This record gives sequence, C-alpha cells and structure tokens, in this order.
Amino acid sequence: MYNEEICGLNTIEDVRKYLFENADESYRNFTANLNPIVDKNDIIGVRVPVIRTLAKKLKNTELAEKFIDCAPHRYLEENHLHGFLIESVKDFDKALAMTEDFLPYIDNWATCDGFRPKVFRKNLPSVYDKIKEWIKSDHTYTVRYAVGLLNSFFLDDAFENEHLSLISGVKSDEYYINMMIAWYFATALSKQYDSAVKVIEEKALDKFTHNKAIQKACESFRVSDNHKSYLRTLKIK
Repeated sequence: MYNEEICGLNTIEDVRKYLFENADESYRNFTANLNPIVDKNDIIGVRVPVIRTLAKKLKNTELAEKFIDCAPHRYLEENHLHGFLIESVKDFDKALAMTEDFLPYIDNWATCDGFRPKVFRKNLPSVYDKIKEWIKSDHTYTVRYAVGLLNSFFLDDAFENEHLSLISGVKSDEYYINMMIAWYFATALSKQYDSAVKVIEEKALDKFTHNKAIQKACESFRVSDNHKSYLRTLKIK
C-alpha cells in the first residue's frame, strides 16, 4: 500500500523523502533483477503507479520545474518521475526540448522506455526530424529512445518504408540498442509484415538482432501462424 494523500511537498528533499516512504523492499529486489546495470543502491523500490500519481500531483508546479532542473538524479525512481513530468507537458516545443535535455542523463532501459509524451503523437513530422538526429547519437539510450519512438508512434498510419532502412542502418555492439531494434522489427512484422519481412529476408541486421526479432515475432499473437513458420526458416544459424 502507499500513501494516497500527497501534501507538504515543498522541496526536492521532500520529493525524495516521499519516494522512500513508499518504498517496497520486495519490489526493489525485483526491479534490481530487471535492471542489472543500475546499482541496487540507486534503486528505492517504488512501484510505477505510485510515481505516476506523484507526477500528476506535481505537474505544472514550481516544484516540478525545480525537480526537472536538478537533473541528473541519483535514484532510478527520480529518473522515472522526471520522464513522467515531461509526459504531462502539453506544449510540443517545450516537451521536445525537455526530452532532448533529459536524454543524456538516461542510463537504463526502464526510464528510456517508460515515457512517451502524448503531445508527440500530434506532431509526428517534427518528431521524426528529431528522431533522425537522435538515432545517430553516441549515447546508448538516446539511440534506443529514437528507435522506441518509431516503434510507438510510426508503425500504423505514419509508417514509411524509409523507417526500416533508418533503423537497419544502425550498427551497434550495445545490447540495449540491439534489443530495441529487435523489438521494433518484431512489432513491424506484426503491423507492416510485407515491408518488414524484406529486411529479414535480406539479413540486413546483425545475427543477434535478426534472430531476436524473429523470436519476438514468433512469440506474438499478432503474427499469423503461416508468417511464423516462414520466419523460422530465416533464422541465421
């Protein structure tokens, strides 16, 4: 259980104290296992719904602005809160600028994948221009975020074949980049099969990413059994 009432939060220290008051040790252990690259000492153990509730209470306040300005944060949950506060921003230019400022501080997949400003969906051409910049970054989670945005916002009506080329052109040894690329192609195989399967047939991805994309696609209920059978023949041994 966690405190429903959020009051008396006047400083950054109050925000951190609130997070610690809502910590769950078993969830901290669970989170540490899911995020092995994050030092367990930097994980409080607060469930995401609690952090989202806090973000809703803090949005549009002076304290929220102060909290965002104090990045980089120490704790995983503080990074989550930062992302959720960006999600609450309704002005596109401001949300985009805040995201760009925050990306260099992201150091884990959970924070990276956890926030997608809703206002981005209403401004996809401008978001795509920024994606093309971010995907060339030397920072692992900036690249992962760019691929994640394409996965979240650009595989339905906004889909273009050039997105496949853009992503397959990313060559990296970083596990967390390649896993997101694999996830993107697995999703593309469920939504844009005729286009995405060509990338798989051409073996345009490295072996790990190629096989992982096929694995994830075959685990999806959105990919037909016939397509799964064919995809399995395309695995690289």
